[in-house]
Amino acid sequence: MTAPDVSIVIVNWNGRQFLDACLGAVAAQQGVNAETILVDNGSTDGSAAYVAERYPWVRVVALAENRGFAGGNNAGVREARGRFVALLNNDTVADPGWLKALLGAADEGVLATSRIVYMHDRRLIDSAGDGMLRWGGAFKRHHGDTVDVAMDSREVFGVCGAACVIPRRVFEELGGFDEQLFISHEDVDLSYRARLRGYRCRYAADAVVAHHGSSTLGRVSGFAVYHGQRNLEWVYLKNTPISLLLRTLPGHLVYVAAAALHFTRAGLLGTFLRAKLAAIAGIPRVLRQRAEVQRASRVDANAIAIHLDRAWLSTKLKEKRFDLGLAGGGRSR
Repeated sequence: MTAPDVSIVIVNWNGRQFLDACLGAVAAQQGVNAETILVDNGSTDGSAAYVAERYPWVRVVALAENRGFAGGNNAGVREARGRFVALLNNDTVADPGWLKALLGAADEGVLATSRIVYMHDRRLIDSAGDGMLRWGGAFKRHHGDTVDVAMDSREVFGVCGAACVIPRRVFEELGGFDEQLFISHEDVDLSYRARLRGYRCRYAADAVVAHHGSSTLGRVSGFAVYHGQRNLEWVYLKNTPISLLLRTLPGHLVYVAAAALHFTRAGLLGTFLRAKLAAIAGIPRVLRQRAEVQRASRVDANAIAIHLDRAWLSTKLKEKRFDLGLAGGGRSR
């Protein structure tokens, strides 16, 4: 049997209501030889059986437990036969030319990310790739902006795991996603480790996917805050080259203090503090990971620093206001 060009990996957890639209759009992809793998993370809504019966062309990998976005995708990629792997959220609907356009932006040394728009309003951007702040936080590029500002393809810091393509060889070289992160920041972490090894990430403006957004994490939920605030510390400590870490640590502490103020006002200070305590408890393990990551690095700190954004306050305030507005308006993200 001829190997496909690309393996599409979709992780699902109790998302049966999204699967017809998602898989229908996958089936309509044009000009690409692809296989589709659905990883079911121990769903209780009958998703795995439903897909096996209704979509026999989809290979179902049924896990006994929820292993998160990280563990689910790792399990799917282990089953992949394609030269590239395309990661796609289950609550998305991809345009017919999405995968061909995304593959056109990738190669053996380049990871590619999509123009992800909101399902409820395709004029609004959810993500145009991931950015990384100099002080250690991550953000979605053009999050909440209108599509007209994200029409140009370009290099970006990282790929958004909701809809991206990664050379399978690179994914395997990196050891896949860090399963300790479970959910949140796994894509930022993988992109950071890829950059440290000299790989690049590119935003493909013509690879369009509509996304409900955070159907698993929820809207501005305690679950999302806990994992996000814990994981950003681990990603920052694990990956930042030592000279850059020393230069940015004072700013990182200011960034954390500003976040504490924000979550206090949002009534989530307790969740924020639990996340930071969990991050501190994980430091011994993260330092062991850091030693491996930095030993494998093939670039200097300046090659990373040029891709870090300095406008941390305006970027995060804009992001938080937009997300709170969506949550207050009852729209999912």
